[in-house]
Amino acid sequence: MTPAPVFTTIDDLQYIQSELETIRQGFHQRPELAYKENATSSFIIEKLKDWGYTVTTGIAGTGLVATMKVGAGTKRLGLRADMDALPIAEQTGLPYASEHTGLMHACGHDGHMTMLLGAAKHLALTKNFSGTLNLIFQPAEEAGFNSGGKTMVEEGLFDRFPCDVIYAIHNHPGAPQGQFLFREGTFLAAGDRVFIKVFGHGGHAARPHHSVDTVVVCAAIVMALQTIVSRNVDPNESAVVTVGRMRCGDALNVIPAEGEIGISVRSFDPDVRKKLKERIERICHSTAEAYDARVEIDYIAGYPVVDNDIAATALALSVARELVGEDDIVENTPRRMGSEDFAYMQQVVPGALVRLGNGPSDGGRDLHNPKFDFNDANLSVGAAFWCRLTERFLSA
Repeated sequence: MTPAPVFTTIDDLQYIQSELETIRQGFHQRPELAYKENATSSFIIEKLKDWGYTVTTGIAGTGLVATMKVGAGTKRLGLRADMDALPIAEQTGLPYASEHTGLMHACGHDGHMTMLLGAAKHLALTKNFSGTLNLIFQPAEEAGFNSGGKTMVEEGLFDRFPCDVIYAIHNHPGAPQGQFLFREGTFLAAGDRVFIKVFGHGGHAARPHHSVDTVVVCAAIVMALQTIVSRNVDPNESAVVTVGRMRCGDALNVIPAEGEIGISVRSFDPDVRKKLKERIERICHSTAEAYDARVEIDYIAGYPVVDNDIAATALALSVARELVGEDDIVENTPRRMGSEDFAYMQQVVPGALVRLGNGPSDGGRDLHNPKFDFNDANLSVGAAFWCRLTERFLSA
């Protein structure tokens, strides 16, 4: 009688929990921005080589892939972690707070890297799988466009390192620590960016009738944009049009000749995405014309929709159930309006993005917040999940 296979548990990773905390806090202390993750990448490369992986560097600049083949298995698995930080001044007061002024790991990428490194070490020791494991450490997830995931794919990531399926984990503030959240199909929104320059006619603040005031034009455009989702998008669909930037002038006695507006646009449905673009461009042009001004629009298509493969999600859900039990599983979590450049990889290889609860987000400790910190209790949880997923998919 063949004995039942033995897969990794969370307790199996406790022997490296302290080491993982040191690594994660080191990453947190020394954050690096998109495509500048040089020290981060070098540290990861050294660790992976020490553990016996074949490491290929220079993909999308600082990106790398670590490969290990065990046994005669023919299946190929990809696991991905993101490496970059954000241009945010940290306010956590932690002993391992960022040493780089104005930069911090405010999205948990320090934890994402560390969980994958923990799995890499344990899998290299146990080799309880048969097939090819590709560990993908990508730069510039936060870039918004021309991101690391997109660039790695364009540089032949999956031609050089074929994968049958690919996975990623992102932490989720607000969900209980250690809780896994899943969703089949569309999960995270497409994210586009719009940069608008407004041109009027500058002049003296005391003689506004001699000018075309770009402050007024920008304000009118911003208010008109608020009608797009409420009046042009089917209420059964989801969309967001957020003006995150409006800049006009500096001096109080000067009517500025130019202004600028920056917009973040989120959607799930391709037709809605197209409609948003059409309405934003028309509103900007027609509103400016009504004030005798003009606009120039740079509309940049950003990340695609994260669309989780059904079979890949089902396997990940099964693995998580075995690992943490039913009480720490959310099987059909709501869609989120955030975006993720993991979507570029899913356009080439079927895969799934999994969310992992980071604990309460009270006190402002949410993603992209200066008080955010990754929950170190998740390091062994995430690493164990990666190990067990690898063992299940690449069954020895």
